[in-house]
Amino acid sequence: MYYLIQKTFSRASYYQLALEQLHSHPKALEALGTPLSIHYLELTDKYNFVDIADAQLKIPVSGSKSAGYLYVSSSRDAPFNRWHLQEVFLELKDGQQIPVFKIRQQNGDKVKME
Repeated sequence: MYYLIQKTFSRASYYQLALEQLHSHPKALEALGTPLSIHYLELTDKYNFVDIADAQLKIPVSGSKSAGYLYVSSSRDAPFNRWHLQEVFLELKDGQQIPVFKIRQQNGDKVKME
């Protein structure tokens, strides 16, 4: 059952979209180091939450230089609609935070943070 739940999370679009942002963010990749490893979610962590309209995850990641968590917030307008990232940031084990993605609030444009 544990692995089935992990597989379900890892296939979800909110999870995949966040990892795409991480893999295309040079500063985050430099801080973690390559090769990059994505680890299982801590299912008992109360930060990990998904309902019909909102999803927030804390994805453990590591590389050759450091480790940390990729924090992900996503939402959708209605059930069965596409998920849209709201914010993605990397928090390293030393406490450093690297913004990876955030939607600009004024007009809803998607902005990749550099």
